[in-house]
Amino acid sequence: MPGHWTMSMMWMAMPGQALFISGLVFTAMWLAMMVAMMLPSSMPMLLLYRRAAAFRAEPHLGWATFSVAAGYFAVWTVFGIIAYLAGVGISRGAMQWESVSRMVPLAGGIALMLAGIYQLTPLKFACLRHCRDPLALVAHHLHGGWRGALRLGLHHGVFCAACCWGLMLIQLVLGIMNLGIMVAVALVIALEKLLSHGEWVARATGMAAIAGGIAITLISIRSF
Repeated sequence: MPGHWTMSMMWMAMPGQALFISGLVFTAMWLAMMVAMMLPSSMPMLLLYRRAAAFRAEPHLGWATFSVAAGYFAVWTVFGIIAYLAGVGISRGAMQWESVSRMVPLAGGIALMLAGIYQLTPLKFACLRHCRDPLALVAHHLHGGWRGALRLGLHHGVFCAACCWGLMLIQLVLGIMNLGIMVAVALVIALEKLLSHGEWVARATGMAAIAGGIAITLISIRSF
């Protein structure tokens, strides 16, 4: 593309394929990717909920646990739909106007810097503390039935998305379906949530993203 970048096929419908169908395919792939990336770090919460629900003699334990996971991944599915709509809009603009295409690398560099800055903010660390304390989460939101379990999953998913949207933005900029980047981001998410000093992982990732964003931005400006 003009601006020396490669457009991912994920943002384009196949010949003869409606945008709605393309969106469904993307959403299915995104959900599968989110399960692979987020399940390791969310597993402690799910296991703790299952133990607590079993202690309370929840009559449909398996279904209730599934409802928690469904609520959690529903939030990430909505996140993916928003990302898809944004990606399609950018790709169509880049295909129609050369000036937009040349701005994409610069926008990517700025996006990396914004994601890195967020990694260093108090809001990031507040959401991270929420995600790192599944006992308090389950204790304050343990209600009977699948509806209560679904609300718990949605609640946790919103906080997790608020915690990790910067990391997901980094992945979207560097390569949404790149296996190496996906594994790296999943590892960072797991380390942030599971290590006793996960905040330092968040800070290190943020500084690296800021440095990478500055480098991409400078290169993009020089190429104009």
